[in-house]
Amino acid sequence: MATRSRSRASARGSSGNSEGSAFSWGNQAGTLALAAVAGAAVGLAANFGRKLMVQGIAGKAGAWDEVLHMEHETVLALFDQIQATSDDQVRTRTHLLAKIKAALGKHALQEENVIYPALREFNNAHDADALNGEHGYVKTFLYELENSDPASTDWLAKVRTFRAMLEEHIRMEEDEVFPALKAGLDEAGNAKLGAAMLKEGMKLA
Repeated sequence: MATRSRSRASARGSSGNSEGSAFSWGNQAGTLALAAVAGAAVGLAANFGRKLMVQGIAGKAGAWDEVLHMEHETVLALFDQIQATSDDQVRTRTHLLAKIKAALGKHALQEENVIYPALREFNNAHDADALNGEHGYVKTFLYELENSDPASTDWLAKVRTFRAMLEEHIRMEEDEVFPALKAGLDEAGNAKLGAAMLKEGMKLA
C-alpha cells in the first residue's frame, strides 16, 4: 500500500511538473500578449492625447490659425531631423520623409478643403489659388524624393530646396493671408472655420 501511495504521489508530482511546465509557457505567452496589448494601448492613448490637444486648441474661438502654426512647426522640426542625417542613414531618412508626407497630407487637406475655400468666399481668390498651386509643388517634391536615392548627396540638397520653398509658403500664410482672413471674420465665423478645419483634419489624424 505504501509503495502504491508513493507511486500515485510520484505520478501526481510528475503530472504536476508537466502541467507546471505548460503553465509556465502559458504565462510567458500571456505576458507577451499582455505586453503587446499594453504597447498598442499606449500608442492609441498617445494618438488620442494628441488629437485631444489639437481639439483643445481648435476649440478655442478663432484658434484655427494656431493649429496650422503648430502643424507648420511640427513639419519644420522633422526637416531639422532629416537635414541632420548623413548619407549612410538611409532608413532614418526614409522614415522621416514618410512622417513629413503624412503630416503635410493632413495639413494640406485642411487648407485645401476648408481654409482656401474660405479665402475665396472672403474675396481673396488670388491668394487662395496661389497657395493651392504651391501645394502642387509640395506633392512634386515629395514624389521626387520618394523616387530617388536617399543615400545620395543630391537627395539632401533637394530636401533643402524643398524646405526653403515650404518656409516661404508658410511665411505668406502666417504673416499675410491668415491674419487678414481671421481679422475679417467675427468670433462666430472664426469658431465655425476652426470646427470645420478640425473635422476635416481628423479624417487623417
